[in-house]
Amino acid sequence: MLASWAPGRHEALTGLGEGDHVIVTGTLIPTDRIGADEPYHSMKHRKHGMNVQVIARPDGTPLWFSRATPGRTHDLTAARAHGIIQACLTRQVLVLAYRAYQGAGATFRTPYYHHREQPEH
Repeated sequence: MLASWAPGRHEALTGLGEGDHVIVTGTLIPTDRIGADEPYHSMKHRKHGMNVQVIARPDGTPLWFSRATPGRTHDLTAARAHGIIQACLTRQVLVLAYRAYQGAGATFRTPYYHHREQPEH
């Protein structure tokens, strides 16, 4: 019932202007174990739960939440499945995200991590 009042993904991104940016992140909502628990176990968090993707303003105000997916779903996979990456690319919205979103697309910015095995340039 509440979902019908919430803005959709496209509506959440519509109000953004030139030069605006958003934060995209995934969060695990912990749950009790269920009988068919394998899809809901997050190896990253070592817990059972549901993965929810969030689009937020830079100050942390949420703009949009995805539907929950099983906890073992990788954040990049979930973002693609919910159309977040395509929506941000289409609207040319700059997105700040963490390492899990590397390779998401041209408008996604993720931290640079230097690998110990590679020499610095």
